[in-house]
Amino acid sequence: MGTTIITTEDLMEFKLELLEDIKGLLQNGLGQTGKKWLKSNEVRELLGISPGTLQNLRINGTLPYTKIGGVLYYEYHEIMEVLERNKIHNRI
Repeated sequence: MGTTIITTEDLMEFKLELLEDIKGLLQNGLGQTGKKWLKSNEVRELLGISPGTLQNLRINGTLPYTKIGGVLYYEYHEIMEVLERNKIHNRI
């Protein structure tokens, strides 16, 4: 097996490729479904909550939703905004 020499230029190219891959993953949301609108069952699964808890979040206005026919839809980015707004920073 021959010896391969890796140059600084090779490392820089690898670094740039790696950064682009990481940016792509972050833009896709790492775990985000990739959908703009989620149905109730998808929101419950995403947040790990029961149907009753989701209903309470709708009723008290915590989680915005859209109703078309009998189907409720939630915008992914709005769910994330609610989570950010309600984030608690504990200081020890």
